[in-house]
Amino acid sequence: MTIFAAPVFDATVIYEGKELFKGRGAASMWAEKLAREIESPVTVEKIGTGWALCGSVDGAECKWGIHGQRLMRLG
Repeated sequence: MTIFAAPVFDATVIYEGKELFKGRGAASMWAEKLAREIESPVTVEKIGTGWALCGSVDGAECKWGIHGQRLMRLG
């Protein structure tokens, strides 16, 4: 199963219309899972009051948050 289909039941916060991880620990755990999925390093970054996942896919920098209890690329 892809990491993008796995439910995210961790606490979240909304910052500027984006749903982000509330805690750095939870974000770091998901960053490790995502890194294995995309086979590329993923870090966590503080954005306002929450934490996003940050990495690179096909040479493009990406950030991921949460939408509907699933990981989603932030636009």
